[in-house]
Amino acid sequence: MVSLYALAQSKSEYNFPREDSLLKSGMYSAAEAKKNALIASLERENRDDYKEVYLDRFNMISTLLKTRRMVAETDAHTYLQNFLAKIVAANPELRPVPIRLIFSRDWWPNASSLGEGTLVINAGLMVRLKNESELAFVLCHELAHLYLDHGEKSIRKGITTVNSEAFKKEIKRLKKKEYGVNAELEKLLKKLSFNSRRHSRENEAEADLQAIKFLLPTQFELTGATSCLKMLDTVDDSAYYGVLDLPRALHLPDYPFQKRWIQNESTIFGQMKGESSGLTQNEKDSLRTHPDCSKRISVLEPLITAASRNQAHGVDPVLFDQLKERFSIEIIEQLYRDENYSLNLYFSLGLLQQGSQRPYALYSIARVFNALYDAQLNHRLGKVTDKESRENSSDYNLICRMIDRLRLSELAELNYHFCRNYESIMSDYIGFHQEYAKAKKNRNQSSQ
Repeated sequence: MVSLYALAQSKSEYNFPREDSLLKSGMYSAAEAKKNALIASLERENRDDYKEVYLDRFNMISTLLKTRRMVAETDAHTYLQNFLAKIVAANPELRPVPIRLIFSRDWWPNASSLGEGTLVINAGLMVRLKNESELAFVLCHELAHLYLDHGEKSIRKGITTVNSEAFKKEIKRLKKKEYGVNAELEKLLKKLSFNSRRHSRENEAEADLQAIKFLLPTQFELTGATSCLKMLDTVDDSAYYGVLDLPRALHLPDYPFQKRWIQNESTIFGQMKGESSGLTQNEKDSLRTHPDCSKRISVLEPLITAASRNQAHGVDPVLFDQLKERFSIEIIEQLYRDENYSLNLYFSLGLLQQGSQRPYALYSIARVFNALYDAQLNHRLGKVTDKESRENSSDYNLICRMIDRLRLSELAELNYHFCRNYESIMSDYIGFHQEYAKAKKNRNQSSQ
């Protein structure tokens, strides 16, 4: 396998490995056939509602399957299918279940069962997994959702609720009110949302138990379940690359980092993170990507202890590590393609701070600074960056704040001095020098 460093050194930009277009079209056709079969089998009652849900779900899946978000590289896809084959071979009840298993290049740490056979493992989760046993638990958990029909059950429950006489009666009552309609409607929707989360959490607990049942006859280490859940319990509070020291990452001898770029002067933002935010504990918990992990661990630990193994086997630990390394770059590349420049900068700076793939990280930072300059110049900054939010990590909020406060001339100066600082060690990196040339041009333009 060609190292990412060598690949980056010889190219002007990162090139994704060749993808299998037939694989993508085959996946798409299978998902479309499933959607058509579901719609054809619908009964008259609430038919339009079910059809709308199935069409919306297919549109979401097709967007994933027809774009660069889906990883259709042969080695990555084959690795996943071999992984799946080991689990299915040990669990005959899974053999009749139609399964389409893929990696996505999405940055957020999650995996999902989309309800009609498509299982997705995000690159953002893959890079955080420590070993194949954790990946085995993730896959078994999503297989459990599919096997237990959680997706269809949730759809049926939602449609039954909104078409119930009680719900219609409540909506009719609200329409007749002259005052306070919005407040009461918000209260009703919040109640529905929390009921949905409660059932979703019940599904998670049930899927955990079924996942252990799927793992038991395999040769994967069962403790991967608890170590994975422990990681997910803190995934919203910790970055993949650790705490980002932004002033140090952008320390340039000829252009010192300015504290005002990230200094917290907003009392409104302070309230967002503090106890005065007005959120209940349930609402705070609901913002977590993976709630209740500690409770889920306490349920699983006795089962795992009782079924301890002497030896565990994997699929291909070497390729597992290689895919993690590759995905750490492909996440950044996908964010750039999606014009999500603030997150691209966040991950690029994290990669630089970590010290791995340093040439690529330097190139990526120079590239996104130039993109941010162009966006600000053309009044598009709000379309390609995020704002500070209570849902963001504190590190990412610093990035958002800095981008928001940098003047056009400062952005040009910052990137010019950044490129100049690393020019000598990036002498063989074509893409970096192309971005340096743009940075010089932007600096000259902004000073006129």
